[in-house]
Amino acid sequence: MTSHSDTVVLIGPMGAGKTSIGKKVARALSLPFFDTDAAVVRDHGPIDQLFVERGEAQFRAAERAAVVEGLATGGVVSLGGGAVLDPETRADLARHRVVLLTVSPRVVAGRVRDSNRPLLQGGDDAIERWTAIFEERRPVYEELADIILDTSTGPLQDVVDALVAWVRGTTDPSAPTGDQHKEQTA
Repeated sequence: MTSHSDTVVLIGPMGAGKTSIGKKVARALSLPFFDTDAAVVRDHGPIDQLFVERGEAQFRAAERAAVVEGLATGGVVSLGGGAVLDPETRADLARHRVVLLTVSPRVVAGRVRDSNRPLLQGGDDAIERWTAIFEERRPVYEELADIILDTSTGPLQDVVDALVAWVRGTTDPSAPTGDQHKEQTA
């Protein structure tokens, strides 16, 4: 696989804003944008339907293929929340700049309400399931991340601006900017 020095990979839980922020960052940096969930839908149909008809294992295989395609394309690449569970994906990410976008359960509730996200279906409390999934994946996310930005407060454009500045090297990620960075994560 070819490594792209300009590739920025967005990881994080469902509802953190990876697609929205990724598109804006790509536009600001004049880079292509690639969304692995969109690529899975393009190649296999709706994700919720893929889960029902073929199961999570088939979805994860399709997701892995989309990750490979996205990293080969370069630019700004948004990964589905569970893509980092694949060991090959984790190994691939070591060659790229990785941004973890986080969001609080309180905020994500409004973002994922009435969604068809398969892992949030069934049972009574989607936010409880979201929180459990996020907490389970958090150590992997944090281990992979070069920088951590929270999308819970303020306009998303503030996160876009901070991320663009970081990519361009015009800000020191350890400087206190109100953003949460890897170095400051407990």
